Amino acid sequence: MPLTGPKVKQAKPKQRDYKLSDEKGLYLLVKKNGSKYWRYKYRFAGKEILLAFGVYP
Repeated sequence: MPLTGPKVKQAKPKQRDYKLSDEKGLYLLVKKNGSKYWRYKYRFAGKEILLAFGVYP
């Protein structure tokens, strides 16, 4: 299910960090302090690679 603007804005911090997933490896990491980070995880040549795109908003 794709992430939408309202869904991302309404993401509240919890006691542990958690992920809101989009499609094909894109997700929003919501930290317990309330920070939100865009991440993208994929595989290339059998290795898992994690890209950090930045902070939301």
